[in-house]
Amino acid sequence: MGANTSQVRDLSENPSLRALVGTEAISQNDPFWNQLISFTFISPTSSGESKLLEEAVIPLAKILIENNPRTGNFGALVRVFLGRTKELKISTECQDQLFIWQAHNGLFMIRCLLKVFIREMSEEELHQQFSYQERQPGSCGDAGSEDLLEELMSNLVHLIVEVPLLDITYSILFEAVTTLLVLFSYQLFHKDILRDGLIYQHIMKGRCLFLTSRLVKTLLYNFIRQEKCPPPATHIFEPQAEGGGLLYGLASGVASGLWSVFTLGGAGSKAGIDQEHNSLPLSNQSLLLLLVLANLTDGPDWPNPYRQAVTCFRNTQDTSSLPVEQPHSFQINFNSLYTALCEQQRSDQATLLLYTLLHQNANMRTYMLSRTDMDNLVMPILEILYHVEERNSHHVYMALIILLILTEDDAFNRSIHEVVLKNISWYTERSLTEISLGSLLILVVIRTIQFNMTRTRDKYLHTNCLAALANMSAQFRCLHQYAAQRIISLFALLSKKHNKVLEQATQSLRGRQGDSTALPDYAQDLNVIEEVIRMMLEIINSCLSNSLHHNPNLVYALLYKRELFEQFRTHPSFQDIMQNLDTVIGFFSQRLEQAGSDLSVERVQEVIMKGAQALPIDRLKKFPELKFKYVEEDQPEDFFIPYVWSLVFNSGVGLHWSPQGIELFSMDSG
Repeated sequence: MGANTSQVRDLSENPSLRALVGTEAISQNDPFWNQLISFTFISPTSSGESKLLEEAVIPLAKILIENNPRTGNFGALVRVFLGRTKELKISTECQDQLFIWQAHNGLFMIRCLLKVFIREMSEEELHQQFSYQERQPGSCGDAGSEDLLEELMSNLVHLIVEVPLLDITYSILFEAVTTLLVLFSYQLFHKDILRDGLIYQHIMKGRCLFLTSRLVKTLLYNFIRQEKCPPPATHIFEPQAEGGGLLYGLASGVASGLWSVFTLGGAGSKAGIDQEHNSLPLSNQSLLLLLVLANLTDGPDWPNPYRQAVTCFRNTQDTSSLPVEQPHSFQINFNSLYTALCEQQRSDQATLLLYTLLHQNANMRTYMLSRTDMDNLVMPILEILYHVEERNSHHVYMALIILLILTEDDAFNRSIHEVVLKNISWYTERSLTEISLGSLLILVVIRTIQFNMTRTRDKYLHTNCLAALANMSAQFRCLHQYAAQRIISLFALLSKKHNKVLEQATQSLRGRQGDSTALPDYAQDLNVIEEVIRMMLEIINSCLSNSLHHNPNLVYALLYKRELFEQFRTHPSFQDIMQNLDTVIGFFSQRLEQAGSDLSVERVQEVIMKGAQALPIDRLKKFPELKFKYVEEDQPEDFFIPYVWSLVFNSGVGLHWSPQGIELFSMDSG
């Protein structure tokens, strides 16, 4: 940014801005406003630029807070912007860049000021800042019946849904989405979930309500389109050589003196990690706003309309009529949405959207499960789990729950073993030249369990991993030999851990005879490990009972490590489930003995293949089918609202909040 940095820091001395925040009221018809909003500027994208800008705006905003009750200048600025937006759609059709450019600048200034206001005051006080007007002699500064805050919010929603996305409108659409995000940011400064308030009421019940489905659809299409920010020349108004009357703002040097020229992911940006991550600012910001809206809490006697819209939209190909018309429903191209979801799973917010749609929208879930290219969706999810060390815990949870929801479907569990993958570049522990998607899924989930056992020891993570494996187990088909080995290796690890805890408990009891101090809770540790061991035995048993003849590699791995299971044969917690494993191990061990000694690997596999056809299925005891279903916790908002706002805090383009004063989440929870 170079010399421009000093310009940002000098904003507090800028005459036009001093006049805006000063003690003199400026009529909204004054030529001053045209001059004020005629600067060459595009919103910053990196947190560094945003921080500099915020630091420059804060002192000005604080002066305005003090003077605005007498001048009403903030309300005048909002009315100037609202006046510009009334003609915005026509301006777009006429390619009137000057008009769009000025409206963008006005909104950008409003957003910068609002961001400081929200940090400094309550919603009621914010509402008052909108209502103040210039005090004429003998009158008060109240605005009467007009609600300028609701007018602004309604106007922003109209702008987002009605103005088409073109190069010349990209910046103002981005700014409209960002301003709505800023208005909802009161939640950041409250530990408790906000369930009411003026802004909440306006978006849920006010004039915005009838645009619910159009807003959700537009935000989804912004995500789907993944439009990169156009280069600056295509959406900054350039002064022309002849200099018409409307260009006096630029001609008088306002452009160079008021704001530093930033670019929104375009030429002139400092290349760096921030820009790489923010190459799709409108797509990113639209997705964040959609997640904020969909996760607002229900009212005391009305449901969240944005969540209703997210849960019931249908495919544009779906021509069937609904028996009962669902509120806020609309149609969208599922193929385009599916493609965008597959491409964008690197980000937390795209994974959270995928979870939301899979869990809450039955139409989208049915569509996804019917796809013949599910590997395009599953592979990015597996990659998230594979790199568990580099991901935050919430992202890992979401990826895991997505797998759990998918594995509730038997057709999915069958089809993943039919998809053959070659050379998985990100799987670095072993070269996998050819493996089914099902076997790869098993490998990654087992790796996640092992990581969790050695590092985080999170019972919730264990439970969901095991539930996904259990759901798939009856449909395991042609398991890759490495996947079969890893299933038995995980059991070996659990067995070793079980013995270690058992030994610690025994030694502790011996060493503490006559000692009345509290014992470490080895019984609880033992109980948890035994639950996991039981689950692993049930998973192995489910596979053997339902598809033994399809899985010779698992039988081979079981026989190779048969001594592992000896100690559990007489254990009261495992006796019933061990009967089938004993039957299988005994049956195949006998066949191998009959085949002779010093058998090659190939010969052992041949004996197993023939034996699998000969083993009578009725010799294996029937157990209830292993089926687990994901159910959201009570009051899911306690998890999802802080999570969504941590994503806004960390990933919002061109938005910087100081960590001080953030109450909703601890600063390491993002």
